[in-house]
Amino acid sequence: MLAATAETLNVDAGDGSVALSRYGAPGSGKRSAVLLLHGSRGFDLKPRAYERYADALTADGIDAYFVRYYTAADERAFETMRSRETREAYEMGRYDTWAGRVSSALAAVLSRADSSGRIGLLGFSLGGYVAAATAAHDARVSALAVLYAGMPGKIAPEVKRLPPLLELHGEADRNVPLAEGEALVKLGRSVGASAEIVTYPGKGHGFDFADNDPMTADAVGRVCRFLQARLNTT
Repeated sequence: MLAATAETLNVDAGDGSVALSRYGAPGSGKRSAVLLLHGSRGFDLKPRAYERYADALTADGIDAYFVRYYTAADERAFETMRSRETREAYEMGRYDTWAGRVSSALAAVLSRADSSGRIGLLGFSLGGYVAAATAAHDARVSALAVLYAGMPGKIAPEVKRLPPLLELHGEADRNVPLAEGEALVKLGRSVGASAEIVTYPGKGHGFDFADNDPMTADAVGRVCRFLQARLNTT
């Protein structure tokens, strides 16, 4: 059960609005926030998997925002794609735009009266790549948590900074090889960021979406402890 009912918000991003679902932490006063970025098939594929993270974050006093970073044109384009290669080529050309839309959402959240000024990104699969790209370009990101993803190849050579980051990855992931996550952590360390990777033997892509696997709770716990430690500071 979610800690709070979602509040729907729309943020102007210049190329169409970005829809946010806000799950507020209990109580009043200024709070940190985490923006959650969905995988390639959106939040509606398995909403409960994402809601588990919102539950844990709000219980820690952190507001959670689901960010729908696709444009209407993205939605239409994806409907016509039949091959993985076509989809990946399209995604590669969209990272800068999606990162810009996430930054617009981030600015809107930071401008709220209840914002503590500290904000983290939590990205899953494609959303993890978008989160990493956003964090590389936006110094307002205080923490980055990525699940089974990496840094987009065209952006990696340009990276000069990253916030503290945590990468979680299944060792048996066939969609996004473990090497992608390892490369992100190596990149983070090369620019002076605190960066850690946690691997899960025998686990595949999206392993934390399983409802009854103990590793789901492990992943949620690790991510939320990481974000809580870096965002709820005095």
